[in-house]
Amino acid sequence: MTREMRRGDLRVTANLYIPAEDISEAFIRASGPGGQNVNKVATAVQLRFDLKGNETLPGDAKARMARLAGSRLTQSGEILLQADRFRTQEQNRQDAMERLAELARRALERPKPRKPTRPTKGSKERRIAAKKQRGEIKKMRSKSID
Repeated sequence: MTREMRRGDLRVTANLYIPAEDISEAFIRASGPGGQNVNKVATAVQLRFDLKGNETLPGDAKARMARLAGSRLTQSGEILLQADRFRTQEQNRQDAMERLAELARRALERPKPRKPTRPTKGSKERRIAAKKQRGEIKKMRSKSID
């Protein structure tokens, strides 16, 4: 079931978005610069994205996004991002949203499949020559019994 993009939804690409229902945010007190203001105003944003319940991202992209999120992925399948770089709620909110969109964009990139290759004749010969040289060095170290 797909729906049209609404206000509040996060645009990831030209034709892909994350619905606002899958994103929740809480404002918490930030650390860092701000003087007395930092102790009074909750400017940091804690953004939660329900990856498990999301229906707009393709399945393979969701799996890659979970891997990219790493320790930011909770047991319940939510991605938790915290933004406290700026001194205002709105700037931190925009920062968190942009970081989530960037994470989704990176997850949409399909990895290039690895093509197995064989070692060249020259690389095999160089490897054998290096092994022989190393063996000679070790042979020189050993005590010779006469």
